[in-house]
This record gives sequence, C-alpha cells and structure tokens, in this order.
Amino acid sequence: MTQSLPGQRPAQKQAFTGRGRPPVVVVGAGPYGLSVAAHLRAAGTPVRVFGEVMGSWRHAMATGMFLKSTPDATDLSAPEPGGRLADFRREHGEPELTELTPIPCDVFVRYGQWFQKRYVGEVEPARVTSVERAAPGPGFVVRADDGQELAASAVVVATGLNGLAYVPAELRRLAPEGPGPHAPVSHTSHHTDLSLYAGRRVAVVGGGQSALESAALLHEAGATAQVLVRERTVLWGMVPEPARSWPQRLAKPASPLGTGWVLAAVCASPGGVRFLPASARLLLFRRALGPSGGWWLRDRVMGVVPVHTSRRVTAAVARGSEVHLDVVGPGGRRDALTVDHVLAATGYRLDLDALPYLSASVRHAVACVPGSRAPALRGTFESSVPGLYFTGSLAAPVFGPMMRFVAGTEFAAVRIARHLRTG
Repeated sequence: MTQSLPGQRPAQKQAFTGRGRPPVVVVGAGPYGLSVAAHLRAAGTPVRVFGEVMGSWRHAMATGMFLKSTPDATDLSAPEPGGRLADFRREHGEPELTELTPIPCDVFVRYGQWFQKRYVGEVEPARVTSVERAAPGPGFVVRADDGQELAASAVVVATGLNGLAYVPAELRRLAPEGPGPHAPVSHTSHHTDLSLYAGRRVAVVGGGQSALESAALLHEAGATAQVLVRERTVLWGMVPEPARSWPQRLAKPASPLGTGWVLAAVCASPGGVRFLPASARLLLFRRALGPSGGWWLRDRVMGVVPVHTSRRVTAAVARGSEVHLDVVGPGGRRDALTVDHVLAATGYRLDLDALPYLSASVRHAVACVPGSRAPALRGTFESSVPGLYFTGSLAAPVFGPMMRFVAGTEFAAVRIARHLRTG
C-alpha cells in the first residue's frame, strides 16, 4: 500500500467484495488517469487504477526534455485545494516556477508521483490486457497481465498517447520488425536517452517541439543531427510577457494554451466545442496549435543544428549500417541524404484500433467522430458503449485542443466523476 504523506488522509484501495457496485477501472496513471481517480475516490466511488504512475512521461521522453506548457497550465486536477504544481514545489522547499521558467520533465514526473500519493493512493502497476463487455448485464470484465480478472461497473480509458505514435509509411519500411532505438528508424516516444547516438549521423524528421528539442539534445550528446521540416518555416513560441497592458490583453487574451481569441474560446468552453460540426472540430483539432518550438529552445537550435525547411522524405532504404533518404526540396529539387539513423518526430494518430486491450467487439461498438477513428463522446466523456469513457488526447476531437494538454484535466475529471457518481 502506498504510504501517506504527513498530514494527509490515506487514500485506501477500494476492492470489490462481490456486494454492491463493482469498481470503476481507470486504465492509465498519467495526468488524466490520476486526476479522474482522485475525484472518484474523493466522492467515495470504488475505483481501481492500473498502470505505471506517470509512465509515458518517464519512458517516452528523453532525459533533459522540458514541458512546453507554462506552470499555470500544468496542474493536475485535485478534488480539494493544495494539489497544484506550486503546492508541490512549496512543500519540498523548491522555488516557484514562473512563465519564464521552463519546467523539466523530471520535475513534472515527481509532481505526478506526489499527487498520486496525496490524492489517489494505490495504483496497480499491472498492465490491462483485455476489456470486454460483461454478459449478461451491464459492466465489463477486465483482465490484467498479472492474472487478475475483475468485474468493472465502468472503464475510463486514460492511456494518453501510449501506442499511438505515428511513423510515415516510407520510414516504416526501414524496420519490418518495427521501429525502435536499435532499428534504422525510431519515433521520439521510443527514447529516454538520446546519447545512444553520440558520434552518429541522425536525420530528425518533423518541425514541432519534439523534433527541435530532440535535435538539440542529439547535438549536445555528440551526435551529428539535422532536421528535415515539411513546412516552409519553423515557428517559435513568443517569450511570455507576464505584465501585458490591457490593450494587449484585449487584442490577444491569455489562455492555458497561449494567447489569442480562438485559443481563449476553446479553453473557456470545451463543452461548447462539442456542439460544432464534426468537420469543424477536426479542423480545430488539427490546426489550432500547429507545430512549433518553445521560445526557450530557439537558441539551442537555430544556428547550431542544421534545419532544412520545405523538405519531404519520399523514400528510405537501409543498406548495411546506413540509411539512404530521397528528399524533395524547394522547387521539386531532389537530394540524397545518407545517415546512420532516422528519428521520426512525426506525432501521433488517434486510432481506436491501436488500443489492443479493448476487445474487437468493444472497439467496433464505439461510434467515432465522422472522418476519424477517435471516439464520439457525450458531454460526460462517455462513449456510445455505456460505461466506457475516454479522456485526454482521445477526447480532443470532441472537446477541443485543451484535451491534448494537462490543462484539460480539470474539465474532464470533474465531469467524469460527477457522472459516475450519479449514474
């Protein structure tokens, strides 16, 4: 059992005894899973949480990376005051972070672990391998890789981007057995230590934060890195201005995701986004926050690591220990590039079929947002399968881009917990 911190209430595991309502099962123990579980437990709803606490942040982020979010947009959702990132820093005697202080990923991981101990209690490290609908009757049967099989009254999918990494087809062909750190191609989510490529030539494909920060870390680890960007320019975030004048605030209101009226609107009313036509929501999801690098990263990349814009990889072939890339540049000019490894910073694809723990019958029963493989959700985050909820990035095509970030945990956790409490 997880130990309680001094002065806090111990969050006890609530197991199903065979009487009354079976527990809610939360699959995933990242920011959304922990926030939902905290609200459920505070409400007295029996809940079991499966997954490694902050697992993706520990294993899918290279050492030395920082969050792109500001401190005010990085708080998990606690059911009572005292659970903010600032509270964690204060309790540990660490200085408060400001808008001008990039947040190291390891600080965020420690914050998540502290939040879990304070508000959630036991998280079971077993991996959920199967979620099937119970027959007969409502609910689900959940199985884990430690041999457990349990009844669940509801299931909350909060696995974030785990398993959703996207590698373009022309790069996937480099690794028939699957991309990975020791294959000719890997995805940024495969790495915790980029020093593995010290002394090697690496092509980073992508133009967002993941690509640019990975390129900086590769260079600083002794690799020869270069970045291939499809867009004509690389975008960088603006240096925050904590003391903006009222005309500036009126012209570009602040939000957890940045400044501007569009971002302010979708952050103020994620529930309102849901009522937009599906085509508009998908457009918003794809374009509201395009690829860009954090303002604090620019000096580590520009003029330091070669960044080639308007470049598109059309073919890739592994020959021995080298990778040969065909690259189309400005004006259709074709170039050949030889490297030792390709690092795909090509983002993620929301696809229910990439969640193997959901049985085929469950996946097929989940209605999707038209034009996508993301689940269509009610205002409570419940899918078309009664009792099956999705949160985090998988909910972004319904509730807007805030669900792609920690800032969305409050909106999601409160609504899911309230519905499960009254449902």
